[in-house]
Amino acid sequence: MAITIEALAAEASPREIESARGLLLEYGRFVTEAEGAAHFCFGKLQEEVDGLPESYRRQGGEMLLAYVEGEAAGCVTYRAVPAIAGACEMKRLWVRRAFRGTGLGERLIIAAIEGAASGGFDAMYLDTFPATMKAAFEMYLRLGFAPCDPYNDSSFERVVFMRKPLP
Repeated sequence: MAITIEALAAEASPREIESARGLLLEYGRFVTEAEGAAHFCFGKLQEEVDGLPESYRRQGGEMLLAYVEGEAAGCVTYRAVPAIAGACEMKRLWVRRAFRGTGLGERLIIAAIEGAASGGFDAMYLDTFPATMKAAFEMYLRLGFAPCDPYNDSSFERVVFMRKPLP
């Protein structure tokens, strides 16, 4: 199984941009439909989708896309946390159902960690809902993320904030 992970470039083709948009919108639908999930702000996600390919780069980060045998299979994004020097936030981890259980989510997270570290960040934050996203939460723990104090003003019930120092 040939897997590639690459950043969505400013000069991305229309096909790549449409793949990225599709992945983000799938993620948004999952979150809004998941039982017990937070009241997700789909409008904010739509702004990110409409701003591709530059949405995350303008915020000091990037969007990574995973392809399996040339097919768009997953994504993850990260962006700077302006209120915390040297910090970035990982967002929008999504793996299409057909590619779950292959280790692709872990590979995306590792690629985001490496990209953020090489971009000068020294810590990565995220927020998650363990009750709804149990497999992702367990993967975050396995990869060295630990619960931390809130780093944003999220008031969602049952949200868990996590942090990982970057190499």
